Amino acid sequence: MRGRHYSPDLTPPWKKRRPVPEVPAEPGLVVEEPSTGFCGAVIRCEKTAGGVTVTLEDRFGRPRVFPLVPGGFLLEGAPVTLVRPAGGRDAAPARPRLTASGSIAVPDARARVARAGRIYVEGRHDAELVERVWGDDLRVEGVVVEYLEGVDDLPAIVEEFGPTPGARLGVLVDHLVPGSKESAIAGRVSGPDVLVVGHPYVDVWEAVKPSSLGIDAWPRVPRGQDWKTGVCRALGWPENTGAAWRRVLGAVRSYRDLEPELLGRVEELIDFVTVPAD
Repeated sequence: MRGRHYSPDLTPPWKKRRPVPEVPAEPGLVVEEPSTGFCGAVIRCEKTAGGVTVTLEDRFGRPRVFPLVPGGFLLEGAPVTLVRPAGGRDAAPARPRLTASGSIAVPDARARVARAGRIYVEGRHDAELVERVWGDDLRVEGVVVEYLEGVDDLPAIVEEFGPTPGARLGVLVDHLVPGSKESAIAGRVSGPDVLVVGHPYVDVWEAVKPSSLGIDAWPRVPRGQDWKTGVCRALGWPENTGAAWRRVLGAVRSYRDLEPELLGRVEELIDFVTVPAD
């Protein structure tokens, strides 16, 4: 046609902007909002007076609302545009499945390659309890939990491990109270890349809520007695601490069966070894 001039598009293919795919905001879809770094699962997508919004819930159960804008989210690290699910369903869908720790389960997630960082706990019972409640989270995050067989070995372990900003070490200690042997050792090894936290209980058994075991309270065991044996005697359980521990662990089904003094410390350690240092 006269009067018009058509120029070919000479932009190299590698310079052309690729279209951002559209992904339905289905319940349970895990995405990240890049401007805030907030990562969570979709729990609601609805039309409001200000436009269409999506509500995400992070692994701690905290919800946050974001507008649906083109290319506004990351899915597995790649930009996507979230859109309302087919049919424009605005009703709040069923909540996504939660792990035993209360975080959002990632469907069909494969265990991540182990990080260089580690979490150490004092003994086998501590490790089994952490696995019972946080196992799914730890596999997704690639965090390995090992045990010390006693806090006295901690200084040597820290020295051998050689913590760095890219390989942090988190430690959970029993009976970490001011003036204790445990607190003195913790003070010696703590640093920018080593975080030692603890709970006030003599043994991790006490971090399980008595109500979950059907008892009124954990017994007070006189000093000088083996604590676990004393507990079995006071509760009328057979004096077999291995069997007693299986009974205690079997009563734990989720984070709701644990005292907050333990919950907060384990979450703190997971964050410490997984969040990059500033």
